[in-house]
Amino acid sequence: MPTYNKLVRDRIPEIIKATGKTFTTRILSEEDYLTELKKKSFEELEEYHNAVTREDAIEELADLMEIVHALAKSRDTTLDEIEVIRREKAEKRGSFDKKVFLKEVED
Repeated sequence: MPTYNKLVRDRIPEIIKATGKTFTTRILSEEDYLTELKKKSFEELEEYHNAVTREDAIEELADLMEIVHALAKSRDTTLDEIEVIRREKAEKRGSFDKKVFLKEVED
């Protein structure tokens, strides 16, 4: 039996059950949930990084957005609040539209 020990989407147990397989799960504490969400964000980012096709990349971006939604909720905030902060930072420091690559800064 493979061991996963990772956070999965809510319906994964239902999907596994429909295949006739058995499994074990547990409900995480808030602290463990936040830890596992952070781990999951790296997992999804790596999958995005490894995506080759446009379609795969978009699917992985959707997974990353799902994680961002969950992280926002776990921190008792909203995407609207995060968007305000994002816009403020973009106004003060810029965004990434110009594709600027900093090579070095001399002291």
